[in-house]
Amino acid sequence: MNKAIIPGSFDPITLGHIDIIERSLKIFDEIMVCVLVNPDKKTLFSIEERKRLINKSISNLNDSDKIKVDSYEGLLIDYMNKKDINIIIKGLRAFSDFEYEIQMAFLNNKMAPNIETFFLMTTENLSYISSSSIKQIVKFGGNISGLVPPVIEQDIIHKILE
Repeated sequence: MNKAIIPGSFDPITLGHIDIIERSLKIFDEIMVCVLVNPDKKTLFSIEERKRLINKSISNLNDSDKIKVDSYEGLLIDYMNKKDINIIIKGLRAFSDFEYEIQMAFLNNKMAPNIETFFLMTTENLSYISSSSIKQIVKFGGNISGLVPPVIEQDIIHKILE
């Protein structure tokens, strides 16, 4: 079985993330979406909330049974070795993402030569969406329709405005 992992903070998941998940399903047999704990990052949603939002967002996708959602605190390569996954998929919105992600790919490959990183460019019409921008738009009363999966729009708004 050809498995891959899409790691990230998903705080919250956006339509850009969904685009990468859906396109990855066309290439790989199984996708693990893994919420990673980044001790340097302050998040709005808890790990469990983010996993719930991801599960809610992917429930109506084609082949959703081929997507698993999990979380992990520690080195990504340690998690991947435990789960017997050798491929990381990273979505890129712009060149600035690539600069950071290529460094991470080299580090992961140095620590675990059996692991490869695949980069997928986010579809052009979604390339401007980020989780940070979603939170900022909601804080200032803007409309996030068309930026996040419709099934989680109210969850995000309620969390930010509570």
